[in-house]
Parts: sequence; structure tokens; C-alpha cells
Amino acid sequence: MTDYTLAQLSNYSVYSAMVVLTLAMLAYALYLARIAPERSERTAEVPERELVAAGAGAPAPEAGIEGSAPGAANGDAGVDRRGGAVEGPEPLGARKAAGVGRMLTLLGTLLVVAGVVLRALEVHRWPLGNMYEFALVGAMFTLLVFTGWSARRDLRWLGLFVVGPVLLVMGAAITVWYTDASELMPSLRSYWLAIHVTVATMTVAVFTIGASLGVLYLIQDRLETTGSPRAAFMRRLPTARGLERLTYAAHVVAFPMWTFTVIAGAIWARQAWGSYWNWDPKEVWSFVIWVVYAAYLHARATTGWKRQNATWIALAGFVCVLMNFAVVNMYFVGQHSYSGL
Repeated sequence: MTDYTLAQLSNYSVYSAMVVLTLAMLAYALYLARIAPERSERTAEVPERELVAAGAGAPAPEAGIEGSAPGAANGDAGVDRRGGAVEGPEPLGARKAAGVGRMLTLLGTLLVVAGVVLRALEVHRWPLGNMYEFALVGAMFTLLVFTGWSARRDLRWLGLFVVGPVLLVMGAAITVWYTDASELMPSLRSYWLAIHVTVATMTVAVFTIGASLGVLYLIQDRLETTGSPRAAFMRRLPTARGLERLTYAAHVVAFPMWTFTVIAGAIWARQAWGSYWNWDPKEVWSFVIWVVYAAYLHARATTGWKRQNATWIALAGFVCVLMNFAVVNMYFVGQHSYSGL
């Protein structure tokens, strides 16, 4: 099989994956839309029941706020105090949509993996030599992390917020960052490419999921704190406390991986350029990312810091990740100018 044929098959796999993932995203959106009426109808019944249970003159706790369990005394489902999703039966249509979304996500993941493998066979090397390949492998790892985590935990509510960003990255990769197969620069011809850059892409994948969780946490926390009416599907998501814990867990996993990425990059730089640190724009931004995420973990563990403020630091770290990839690679000239564009 020729390299040209492999390139075509890789591109077909990527395009097919985008179609399948688009359908998965729509299925997850339908899932959230289908559970909304069910929760809304049940919520509307809560005040009358609670007034009876609480007695005359006793205030009824607000539905869906953490610390209260609407209708719990009457056998009705409420918020899981451990921070999980709201319990209770879901409409059949919602469950079917979630099942379709999960199967399509799995199929899309397999197609992305096929696209990466075929690209590797085409270029006869580890497929991490330019922005297109990095974005494609990053999308693959994000999907693998999500599908693997979904096998251990019910994350149907998160599907839309993971598949959506992945589709955006893949769309940019295939339309803006795509480059034909090319030889690696001499400094990249090292086994450290497979170690350093692979761990970096895996870390960015976990950071992406952590950022999605962080955004959902801040929205959920805002709604719970102000007592504002929430979209019905938001009541099906974990509580703000549960989302914050998931956000923290993702970053606890990603931060040591990014630390290894920076250290491995320094070792590779010593072999390639004769110095561990050269103040190259890519090196500087990698260190900035490390500092910002270290600040998040420190703030998260420090008494007196609000978890909302700490989460904003984590989101600032993800903005730095995007800057490092989409801006530094394209507009900053340095020893790491490997975008291929």
C-alpha cells in the first residue's frame, strides 16, 4: 500500500470520525433535552409535598440546592449528597439517546485511532511532528480518556461538553493546520519525541476534560448560590460540590504528567541543543502553564481560598495551554517552530 493511499485512508477516517462524533454530540444534546421535561415536572410537584411534610408555617427547602433533598421523606428522588447526579428514573427516550451517543462516541474514537495509525504508517514515524498531528493525537487521547472514564462512571451528562470541543479541534486540524507528510527536522529525530510529546498530548487531553468540568462547576455553583432558576438538565448534573471534586481530580492527574513533560523536554533539549533551558518561547510558555496549574492546586489546598477562585485559576491555565498550542506554535519563532505551516 502506497503512502498516498495511506494518506487518503487516514483522511477518510478523520472525516468519518467527525461525522460520527457530530451525530454523537447531537445524541448527547437530545439526552439532555429529553431529561429536562421529566425533571421539570417532578420539580413542580415538590413545594406542595414539602409543605405538607414540614408542617404549617415551616419553609420549604429550595429544590435542587445542595444540602436539601426535595421530596426525600416521600420517597421522591433528590440530590445525591455525595455530589453525584440526581437520582430517579429517566424517560425512555433520554436513555436511548444517551445509549446512542455513547455507542457513536466509541465508534468515533475508533475511527480517530485508525486515522492516527494510518498517518503514522504514511509518515513512517511517530505522528507528532507538526500541529496537525498533535491536534489529531490530542483529540484521540481526549476521546480515549472520556470513553475509558465512562466505562467506570456514568458520564452521559458530560458527553456533549467533551465531544463538542473535540470536534472543534478536529475541524481546525483538518481545515487549517493540515500539512502533507514530511521529514522530521534533525533535532526531532529522537526517541524523546515518542516520550515527551506523547505525554504532553495526553496531559492536554486531561486538561481539556478538567476545563469542561470546571466551566460546568462554575455555572452550577452560580445557579445554586444565587438561587436562580436553573435549566432543567442542570438539575440532572452533579451538584456544584460534586463537579468541583471531579475538576480537582482531573487536575491532580494532569499536573504530574505536565511536570514530567517539562522535565523530559529539558533533558531532550540538552541532547539536541546542548543546554537544558534556552528560554525558547515554547519552553517559557510550558513553564508558565506549569506555574499556573501549580497555583491552582496550591490555592485549592489553601485554607481561606474559595474553590470558585481556584477554579478560575485552572481555567486560566487552560487558556495558557491554548495559547501555547494555537498562538506560540504559529506566530512565535524559536527552536520549537515545528507547526509545519
